[in-house]
Amino acid sequence: MNLDTALGLDREPHGSSDDPDLLDFSANTNPEVPPGVEATYREAFAAARSYPAEPPAAFREAAADYVDCDPDSVVPTPGGLAAIRATVALAVDPGDTALLPAPSFGEYAREVRLQGGEPAFVAADAVLDADPASHALAVVCAPNNPTGTDYEREALEGFAARCRAADTPLLVDEAFRGFTDRPSLAGVEGVVVARSLTKLFGLPGIRTGFAVATGEFGAALERARRPWNVSVPALATGAHCMRQEWFINDTRERVRSERSRLAAALAERYDVTPSEAPFLLLDVGEEGSGRSAERVVADARDRGVAVRDATTFRGLDSHVRVAVRRPDENDRLLAALGVGDGAGADTEPTDAEATDAGDADV
Repeated sequence: MNLDTALGLDREPHGSSDDPDLLDFSANTNPEVPPGVEATYREAFAAARSYPAEPPAAFREAAADYVDCDPDSVVPTPGGLAAIRATVALAVDPGDTALLPAPSFGEYAREVRLQGGEPAFVAADAVLDADPASHALAVVCAPNNPTGTDYEREALEGFAARCRAADTPLLVDEAFRGFTDRPSLAGVEGVVVARSLTKLFGLPGIRTGFAVATGEFGAALERARRPWNVSVPALATGAHCMRQEWFINDTRERVRSERSRLAAALAERYDVTPSEAPFLLLDVGEEGSGRSAERVVADARDRGVAVRDATTFRGLDSHVRVAVRRPDENDRLLAALGVGDGAGADTEPTDAEATDAGDADV
């Protein structure tokens, strides 16, 4: 047994397939990127020969405009997970507990355990009703991964107020909130918001994100941040992406429309969880169906499509998660899952289909 396993720190697979012959619905990143990203990245080369400005004011201003907060409360990080790790490291000490939603992103529990703390799990759809008083940190994923559940602003603010009263920092992971038109909680007292370019802007490899926090905790996050912790190209690309209002609105509308279409079609064969995110959670294990998550994943793979086995999430034993992609790609997903035209076909993908999958921007 390795050390991670012994400590209960096994990494939960993120999704995403590295097989170029598969059309990837296992990852939930946008298949589109904002216009001008490549040019912006290339143009940053000259500036990258010098250390970036400290603090990176242009990036902080773009982030502040993006989530509607004070630039001084923005803490740049190399991705959203870095913001989560920094928050957990400051809030959780050995022997502490942290209130975590389940099912949800497995890294929350991992980061808590790395600090010597212990996760206290509560159902994701009931997390805002939980009592934060005895915990060193509370975490909410809005919308939640993998269920797609989101929370109304009033309910989130009410929970934040109870966390403040209990002197419990609240971490709100907004990795998917950009896909909605709901306002960020950035700037709310006692709340740390984590954001990244990974999901909405389709750029997981850029490693750009930020935290937003105010007051003493925000000051502590800023002090803990290493100087020059985000590269010049990443800062420039991030600022560019967050200013692409047309792209953001267009993506939201496409995801909203296609998610609705996919949910209606998939409901003919699977139990579909309502979602506000760019993915859908499917319960494939209806009694008497003869299906299992493992079988559905394998069958889809045989038909040229990768979907996420969601049984790795706490409390899910018969589920898969599928991303919402472009309309023509979504049609292929439906066929691979036995829905729509070509449903139930047991043939291997054609050479043309395999080529299309390899060319897909994943």
